[in-house]
Amino acid sequence: MPISISSTRQGRYRVKGRCRRLLRWCNEVKRDLVMKIVQEVSLISIGSFEESNDWCIIRTEIRNAISLIVYPPGTSSFTINPTKHGNGVKPIKEACMIALRDQFGWRLETRINYATKSPGKVDATKVLDNYLFALEWETGNISSSHRAVNKMVLGLLRGIFLGAALVLPSRKLYPYLTDRIGNYEELEPYFDVWRAVQIQEGFLAIFVIEHDQVDRNVRTLTKGTDGRALV
Repeated sequence: MPISISSTRQGRYRVKGRCRRLLRWCNEVKRDLVMKIVQEVSLISIGSFEESNDWCIIRTEIRNAISLIVYPPGTSSFTINPTKHGNGVKPIKEACMIALRDQFGWRLETRINYATKSPGKVDATKVLDNYLFALEWETGNISSSHRAVNKMVLGLLRGIFLGAALVLPSRKLYPYLTDRIGNYEELEPYFDVWRAVQIQEGFLAIFVIEHDQVDRNVRTLTKGTDGRALV
């Protein structure tokens, strides 16, 4: 059944005095990330969600799920074969989705009731006090990236999502993945379009990911690679 969440949010966010300390702790935790997050962008931040404990928890879960991705399986780093357009992105996404589901209780491939024709399932959602946070991991071309952002912005406009996030490869990782995969640098020029959307409250973040190192002796990631082997 599709999930439909009430858009009534008065008093929703519990911004406590310790929240800023908790957020600082999230920023300061020192870890050797294997699949690296090289940039985080708050594309839309209207209201108090970005300063809430809820976002600190969700952000930490997303970061941890990404940091668990390793390749080759059984190693402690994410190494990619630098063959041009030689690696599939779906196994990497699958590994993150498995970590979010199994370790943090996220729901995958969620059907959403937008009160209009649905733009499609959301890759992963987290329920917090009957509200949804949505996550999309880009595996298609730049047009697919635009659709993913539009889908999440529509959820914010409809009052379905309390927040959302998109995961994209960096320009440095992009050449080694499927040809024309959507990436941060190609999407960035359009940020002002989404920032101009008139909403009363909403949050949308972008996580930019990158490999740890390259090695031509490592096998390329094929589309059929089981993502469960990468976490």
